[in-house]
Amino acid sequence: MAWIYLAIAGVFEIVWAVGLKYSEGFTRPLASVVTVAGMVVSFWCLALALKEIPIGTGYAVWVGIGAVGTAILGIALFGESAAWPRLACIALVLAGIIGLKLTSPT
Repeated sequence: MAWIYLAIAGVFEIVWAVGLKYSEGFTRPLASVVTVAGMVVSFWCLALALKEIPIGTGYAVWVGIGAVGTAILGIALFGESAAWPRLACIALVLAGIIGLKLTSPT
């Protein structure tokens, strides 16, 4: 169950990271509420996951999910660069996430 909580935490990290862009510095009320709610859910699920998953692994996977997801949505929603070197770096982060999961004792 801890890994499920960690995956949910990572997804909500993506929600709040993208929400920061849409909130325009917390000047747009609805986007700001979604952003803060995403933060709360993300941190809460991360805290639950870290009851069982080692902190180094859990935090790295959480950040990695957020980074990969946010970078992909940056490309899809905001027209950010999809150049092959950038995609290769995103793939390396994803490989790191998978490696941490596969080598985790829990």
